[in-house]
Amino acid sequence: MRRIDFDTWEEIFLTITRNKTRSILTAFGIFWGIFMLVALMGGAQGMQDMLSRQFQGFATNSGFMGTNNTSKAYKGFQQGRWWSMDNQDVERIRNCVQGLDVVTATIAQWGVNIVYEEYSISGTLKGLYPDYDRIEEPIIRLGRPLNETDIRDRRKVCVIGKRIYETLFPKKDDPCGKYIEINGIYYRVVGVNEATGNMSVNGQSETSVVIPFSTMQQNYNRGNRIDMLGYTAKKGYSISQVEKEVERIVKQAHAIHPDDEQAVIRVNAEAMFSMMDNLFTGIRILGWLVGLGTLLAGAIGVSNIMMITVKERTIEIGIRRAIGARPSDILQQILLESMVLTTLAGMAGITFAVFLLNAVETGTSEPGLPAHFLISFWQAIGACVLLIVLGLLAGLIPAYRAMAIKPIEAIRDE
Repeated sequence: MRRIDFDTWEEIFLTITRNKTRSILTAFGIFWGIFMLVALMGGAQGMQDMLSRQFQGFATNSGFMGTNNTSKAYKGFQQGRWWSMDNQDVERIRNCVQGLDVVTATIAQWGVNIVYEEYSISGTLKGLYPDYDRIEEPIIRLGRPLNETDIRDRRKVCVIGKRIYETLFPKKDDPCGKYIEINGIYYRVVGVNEATGNMSVNGQSETSVVIPFSTMQQNYNRGNRIDMLGYTAKKGYSISQVEKEVERIVKQAHAIHPDDEQAVIRVNAEAMFSMMDNLFTGIRILGWLVGLGTLLAGAIGVSNIMMITVKERTIEIGIRRAIGARPSDILQQILLESMVLTTLAGMAGITFAVFLLNAVETGTSEPGLPAHFLISFWQAIGACVLLIVLGLLAGLIPAYRAMAIKPIEAIRDE
């Protein structure tokens, strides 16, 4: 078993520390390059986690459709006509479009006054079906969500948002079974939705009260009109594919010109999520380019300094060759010096980057909603391997130049 050559390692560290200023400035290029690489990788992941938690519970394969005044005359109807979808549109689309999984209707009323005893708050009243939970998933901590029986019997029950619960029930009492007043009508609370995502339709979940869709239509004289259609695509289909068919069916049922783009408002949540994924993919690629570019510049700096070091040690290398040192010994010595300098500087950069990312993660994380700014274990291992490879490459040319030095040339140089 080969023993560790402590003399070799002692000589390496003596060589590196002989000119401390030069070594520190050279190592700083590697330090800054690996720091930039790790910090950008971890930062991009943390930013994506922070953005993702804003859309927590929202279906990524969903879309919505609303109405607007027409911009073209059609079948005897004048331009600028206002129209609305109705309950039958839900069944039409559900039966005619094969690529859809969930099709549901929504109604909303903004700025309602919500009162319980002496407490009050302004919020949004939503009329929804239970299957809407598959588009915007609630987090029910107390009570239950709405069910089909609530829809069928037109019950005056509701699920309240987190901020409404905290305002109306500041003592954290169980609100289930208690009645709240909304614009003169009393509803019994059956659940509390604690979802806090900012990706919400017709108002944020925190400040919304959800009642059965049928109850909303009846209590507020909506007839069979709906405000918006929500739908999700089946596996293997995209919203971009199915929303054109949905639009065609709706326009045909309500005598809207097929080419009237203004009459229908479409929201493709799937495209929005895809755009964000592409954005963060671009950020990661940019981070790799910046980090690797800076790291490569640092490695070139190490190579240049090693070239200068070899030139300064021409006599020393010549004497070693004269007393029997093999070319491989000289090659190994220079490569080790380059790899040690690169690895030490790189480890310092990784350590500082991880410390900084950990501080940022601690400052931005919320209970139950962490943002992971730290890099993974295998990313750290990959960074270490990259450092070793760069150190090896940075020392190759100086090492071959040192290996080519002949004793007689060293004496003549003296």
